[in-house]
Amino acid sequence: MGPLGLIIPMEGGGADDAHHWPPGVHSFDPKPFFPDAGMDWLNTYLLQAVIATVLVIGVWLWFAKDQRVVPGFKQWIGEQLYNLVRNGIGREALGPDYRRFTPYLVALFSFILVNNLFGQFFLSMFPTFSRVGYAYGLALLSWLLYNGVGIAKHGLGGYLKLMTMPKGVPGPLYAIIIPLEILSNFIVRPITLALRLFANLFAGHLVVIVFVVGGSMLLENADFLYKIAGGASLLMAFPIFGLELFIGALQAYIFTVLTAQYVASSLAEDH
Repeated sequence: MGPLGLIIPMEGGGADDAHHWPPGVHSFDPKPFFPDAGMDWLNTYLLQAVIATVLVIGVWLWFAKDQRVVPGFKQWIGEQLYNLVRNGIGREALGPDYRRFTPYLVALFSFILVNNLFGQFFLSMFPTFSRVGYAYGLALLSWLLYNGVGIAKHGLGGYLKLMTMPKGVPGPLYAIIIPLEILSNFIVRPITLALRLFANLFAGHLVVIVFVVGGSMLLENADFLYKIAGGASLLMAFPIFGLELFIGALQAYIFTVLTAQYVASSLAEDH
């Protein structure tokens, strides 16, 4: 990798490491801070999640500080981001109930966005949610939220009936509909919510690795044509970085929208 290893840090991303070269899926393996202490969970991905949490809390406290009737640039940016989630997601999906869920939706959107931006930050170059466990953890929180508010409003029996027995379905069809609704609402929803986030971040960053590593290896070849191809590959990595940046923001928005819609379906009187 040479100097590129300084700006594209990857697990085992050195040509002298036979176990990790060439880069691939294993390049997404976390790097434990204390590998000899049996604490593999204390790794770079956990550090990124903690840093993202601190950043989200700190930035929103900074946005909220010194609020004025006529907003300055800092306050205007904060209000635009807040309104994007409150009005564009919460109010559209939840209607009058949006206010009590807005703090969670804002925190959710902000946390996913910051962790996705780690994929473009030169000191990390890894989106946190390219590890599927983190995506599943976040999906579990949303699963607990929309099921919890549904049970709180309708009661356990009423909620299960609402989510598994749609109105207007002929009685004999319930033998088919009920298992499908259970599968859809309680199992498929959180799984697809997590996998959609994970797969987009994983695949996008894997493409970046292919172009950057492949380009650097071609540049090391003595043949002039290989060097041209290597330079073109590295140049192509920049628009892919831009695309990954867009996808990271889009996936944060989609995850938040779907969470709001699931909450709305749990609170609705009809399913």
